[in-house]
Amino acid sequence: MKYGARNKIEAKVKTIQKGDIMSLVKFDNISAAEMASVLTTESVEYMNLKPGDKIELVIKAIHVLPVKE
Repeated sequence: MKYGARNKIEAKVKTIQKGDIMSLVKFDNISAAEMASVLTTESVEYMNLKPGDKIELVIKAIHVLPVKE
């Protein structure tokens, strides 16, 4: 997958709070104590995110985009 953001952090999914429309996904990572991202629940389910998954966080401006390959 190609994207324009260049700031990436390897992280692990810590918790997922699913709602009907949006979900809050929190991450553990090495360079920061904790980060979080608000995603649509559809995206969380499409990516099959689960606590313990290793992912990359792509950071651009104020957005944190989880990438699972």
